Order: sequence, then structure tokens, then C-alpha cells
Amino acid sequence: MSKTLVIYLMAEPETPELARAAVDGGADIVELGFPFSDPLADGPVIRRAGERALARGMRTKQCLEVLAHTRELVADEPLIPMTYSAILEAYGWDAFAGAVGDAGGTSIIVADLPAGEREEVRRVQLVAPTSTDERIRLAGEQTDGWLYLVTVAGITGARGELSPALPGLVERSRHLVSVPLYAGFGISTPEHARAVAELADGIVVGSRALQVAEDGPDALREYVASLRTALDAV
Repeated sequence: MSKTLVIYLMAEPETPELARAAVDGGADIVELGFPFSDPLADGPVIRRAGERALARGMRTKQCLEVLAHTRELVADEPLIPMTYSAILEAYGWDAFAGAVGDAGGTSIIVADLPAGEREEVRRVQLVAPTSTDERIRLAGEQTDGWLYLVTVAGITGARGELSPALPGLVERSRHLVSVPLYAGFGISTPEHARAVAELADGIVVGSRALQVAEDGPDALREYVASLRTALDAV
């Protein structure tokens, strides 16, 4: 079965063209970061991208407009905003979910909202190496389509080596949930992608994708294609 490739991009005016390039390179899903002023889970690359987006006036309304424009360029692949609960609190929980759907979003990821809270907000759930078996089981029951495995406890960011906690997290999750497992946080190279795909059903690449995206759509398409090739070799 083909492995799933998820690419994270920050919502900015250029993002729709970058998302199209990522899909052309082989991305199956695109996450769109809605920036937040205090992003606790974000490492330096994503934090800087969020600060830049906020400085350019990217608030929730503008991010939803970017999502809608991205959907015009990306007809079929899932588009999933990723943000923090304070954004939904300010906008209105139900209103935010409705607005995302109206703009072409297919789900939501709320980085700081644990499974079991705000169950009415259908979303992709996250679990980490520190998650209990009970928490993983609950997240698997409540998640929207797939489970996001955070491969390290801490902030996002490209790393030189993969987390030694990943194999154990995948093994525990396999026994506790029945949904696909996509792993993220720290994956940056085709070698990383291949190694993680040996264990999980897909990968999520954020920090390195943002760095490459600064060089434009062609560079991003080429980078994503290198990841796609690595996944297809598994």
C-alpha cells in the first residue's frame, strides 16, 4: 500500500501556489498553518514563519481566504488547517469548523487540544511518546481519518537523527487503534522519510518544507518529489 505524504505550509499569500507545487511533487495531504502568537509546539522555523505571517496581516479571516484560494488550485487532495485552540475560542468553535469546511478544508488539527476535550470539533488527533495507552486509544476512537504521531516530546523542527521513541510509539499505537498512523516532527530528508515509512503508514514534513518553500514553488516541488520517491521505494 502506498505511503501517505503530508506537507505542512504556513498560510500566507503565496501558499496556494506552493500547495499546488507540493501536490504536483507527490504530496497526498497539505496542512495549512494558521499562525498563532504563542505557538508552544512549534520549533524555530515554524515559529518564524508564523511571526512573518502575522506581521503580514494573516489573521483567521485572511487564512480562510488562503484556504479557499488553495482549494481552487488543489481540487482533490485534503487540505487541513493546523492551529491552536485559542484561535477557535476567539472565532467560535462551531463557527471555525464551519468556516473551514466552507473554504474547502477537509478536517482540522488543533495542536494543544487533547483527545476528550471539545469532542464536537471533529479533528485529526495527536499522540506523543508520553501519551498513555488510554490516551492513545481515546485519540484513535475520536480522530478524523488518521492519527498524527508526534515522534518526539517537545517542539517541531528538522533533526539530524530520527527519534528513538518512534518504533515504540508505533508499536503501541498499532495495538490500540485501527486508523492509519502518520508520523511527524523531525522528518526532513528522503532517508528519514524511508526509515519512518518502514514503520508508519505515512509521514508529515513541516520545518524543512517551509525552509525549501522560501526558494519558491519549483524548489518545493523538487523537494517533495524526492520524499515521494523515498516513500514509494518502501
